[in-house]
Amino acid sequence: MTDGTAVPSLHLGFDETRTRVVLRTTEQYQHDLVQLAARFRTGGQLGPLSALIALDDLLASLGVLGTWPHPEGVEWASDLRTLVTGVIQDANTVKERLDGSPTQGEVTPSDVPGLLGDTWRGELSEFQLRDIAKLLSLQHGANFSVPGAGKTRVALAVYAAQKAQRRVSRLLVVCPKSAYESWRYETAVCFPQALRTHVLDGSMDQWTEVLIVNYERLDRSLAMLAGWLKAAPSMIILDEAHRMKLGARGTYGAACMALGPLATRRMILTGTPAPNGSKDLENLLGFVWPGHGQRTVVQAVAGGDLAYASSVLRPLFTRTTKQELGLPPVQLGLRYVDMPPLHDQIYGAIVGDANGGSARDDLSALGKTALRLLMAATSPALLLEGASRYEPLAYQLPPLDIPQDSSLFSLMQNLPDYELSPKYKEAVAIIAENAARGRKTLVWTTFVRSLTTLERMLEKFSPAVVYGGTADRDEQLRRFREDPSCMVLISNPATLGEGISLHHVCHDAVYVDRDFMAGRFLQSLDRIHRLGLAPDTETRVTVLAVRNTIDEVVAARLEQKLVFMGQILDDPTVQQLADLEEEPSVAAGLAPSDIEALLHHMAAR
Repeated sequence: MTDGTAVPSLHLGFDETRTRVVLRTTEQYQHDLVQLAARFRTGGQLGPLSALIALDDLLASLGVLGTWPHPEGVEWASDLRTLVTGVIQDANTVKERLDGSPTQGEVTPSDVPGLLGDTWRGELSEFQLRDIAKLLSLQHGANFSVPGAGKTRVALAVYAAQKAQRRVSRLLVVCPKSAYESWRYETAVCFPQALRTHVLDGSMDQWTEVLIVNYERLDRSLAMLAGWLKAAPSMIILDEAHRMKLGARGTYGAACMALGPLATRRMILTGTPAPNGSKDLENLLGFVWPGHGQRTVVQAVAGGDLAYASSVLRPLFTRTTKQELGLPPVQLGLRYVDMPPLHDQIYGAIVGDANGGSARDDLSALGKTALRLLMAATSPALLLEGASRYEPLAYQLPPLDIPQDSSLFSLMQNLPDYELSPKYKEAVAIIAENAARGRKTLVWTTFVRSLTTLERMLEKFSPAVVYGGTADRDEQLRRFREDPSCMVLISNPATLGEGISLHHVCHDAVYVDRDFMAGRFLQSLDRIHRLGLAPDTETRVTVLAVRNTIDEVVAARLEQKLVFMGQILDDPTVQQLADLEEEPSVAAGLAPSDIEALLHHMAAR
């Protein structure tokens, strides 16, 4: 990879997306370019003197470039050359680790304090020093530590060390809005003078050192962010990186993949790197090490031996587990309840309608069916439109007798008059019992009408409520944390599943329902189970499920996903739980095996 002073025989550079490489040549080598492009799986001609190859494909087959007839005339664009050099160096380091060979430039935990420079003052635990050392030993890195392990501080320490060595001078953080507070806090307390930090919200602070942007804003801010990264040596961090697990197929992932090559150093942070299996992990590591990361995951899991796969992948990431944090275990219980007769009759009718339609062959329709069944398992009345989008169900207490001559539709419209949802009944009982003992409860439910219904039913406990439409989220959280009369917080994992710590005031959680997203479940669990808990803290989590419904399918699928993730990460605590939002899925987070399980359930009903 050299720059020639004469006219190059072959020039390699990024296209505008930076996920593909453009090869350009002269008329003398026109035929050779056609032959070279044909040797790559994704190679194709742009014109007589130019060709296009996917970046991953090029990096996976760099040896093919050795067939070029005039290698001393090959010229690389500087940003592409930097990326390729970093990937090759990290691949060689990982290979040396796996071979047991001495690794050149290996950083030890004892080296870390001396590398952080004079501007660092944040306290670091032993496991944080270990993680920082491992991340500094590679050009780029992945931190898969559990929530509460201090991934934000570890990432800032890596940045501080790189800054002290004058390798980078600014930091781009991509994260969910719920993580803003954590980044602002850590950039203030870890340095004698707080780093100049700016959240991208339309305006731009040109002097900022740490620029924070959420995933939703990435795509429309791409040109501006690319210019900011190119203006000075930069580091990019993807926090809660599972949000771009779709890779180039998703809006968030495509934007991240386009920005990654512009950074001198790339790092991802997530406690749930493979919520639906190995494909998620491929895309995450493909961002960190284009070509090499994705190929390594594919090869590691190909044989089906997850213990072997874990040993191969382990040098690519660092992970602090809950066992290492010394957290007391979670008491996790799955509590089944039975549907009352009318609920069960309506649920069966919904399944029958789905079986008789075209939903079985349409991914989007199957996703909607899954959502309808998840709602119906809680209360079929949630499927009916209210006067407003968030109108709570008006339950009649005590319930009325069911009229014998009513049609199923009319009964469904007035269902709250006749039968109380068994899940709501159980949830209220648990919350009342906890409140009597002075214990606050965090209640999770997927659907907003379910959330507002519970808010009305739990009125005597002064509930705090947080969902997408909450006007003042901080005030609701303050009430829950500080107001002794507020004994319950009701939210959904899509809104509050990441970036919030509630473990100092709450040790009980109830899941009224769950969907197929294993990562979302794991993340939400960690709101009340994280670093800082007293050793004798009793953390109790109750998952409610209705027998003979989609709840049983969800429970089985989540267990399988948790086992896979635990084995890949070599973390038995994840398996014992046997597990945000990235882009909305048309199929409610359904993986192919989820669809198979759902169809089996529908057929059985």
